Amino acid sequence: MAKVAFLGLGVMGYPMAGHLAAKGHEVTVYNRTAAKAEAWAAQHGGSHAATPREAAAGKDFVMACVGNDDDLRAVCTGPDGAFAGMSAGAIFVDHTTVSAKVTREMAAAAADAGLGFVDAPVSGGQAGAENGQLSIMCGGTEAQYAAVEPVMQGYAKICRRLGDSGAGQLTKMANQLAIAGLVQGLSEALHFAEKAGLSIEDVVEVISQGAAGSWQMANRYKTMAADEYEFGFAVDWMRKDLGICLSTANETGASLPVTALVDQFYKDVQKLGGGRWDTSSLIKRLRALG
Repeated sequence: MAKVAFLGLGVMGYPMAGHLAAKGHEVTVYNRTAAKAEAWAAQHGGSHAATPREAAAGKDFVMACVGNDDDLRAVCTGPDGAFAGMSAGAIFVDHTTVSAKVTREMAAAAADAGLGFVDAPVSGGQAGAENGQLSIMCGGTEAQYAAVEPVMQGYAKICRRLGDSGAGQLTKMANQLAIAGLVQGLSEALHFAEKAGLSIEDVVEVISQGAAGSWQMANRYKTMAADEYEFGFAVDWMRKDLGICLSTANETGASLPVTALVDQFYKDVQKLGGGRWDTSSLIKRLRALG
């Protein structure tokens, strides 16, 4: 069993840290809103700290699942950052979806401090975090990944190293690109079925058994049909991720025309007041158009 700190207790981090405690690891948590950390400690029997530095002190591994590039820098660096409290040889594991640029920046800073750094963004949504069934995409050295992989298995369905620092984030970008186009396609299919007077239930029962089937169809078609969008990854966060994808594509020369279009569709959803709706709310935009 390891001594672990977990920084960031949102809808993903809270249950992920809980799985670590349930596996018998010694877990100390930090959250920007201290009440959330106190509640977690009361529920799971771990401890909480006032700063990332205090949480990281004496730990073998420090996990983070925060919001964006700036949030990651904030919990890593500075006098109260985790790097200042970590012991030489300890490994920082970032589960946040951020840019490959900030990942490499933080990995270099960690190396300068004698620390390890593994970028390990996750996919599977809130349900995956709660059920310990996340897909984890990792970048970093083989040795550092091998050291932390057994700990991440506490909430993983699959966990893989894809390459050196930044490879995990680049893989997560590919994941988000695939989801964006898929959800738009599913939204159009369900909207078309509605307009044609068909039963969505019957249509999905048939087409889900063929080439059109997907996780999104199996897990979201009922809530999409019911016009309910409180079941997963928020539109605001998806736009953040797609912005990272599009920026990286400009740097690499990749062409992402569908992604650019779907990003604008999500902007329309935000204008409808749906920034906190889950990503399946693209169908709401189609219904609003008539």
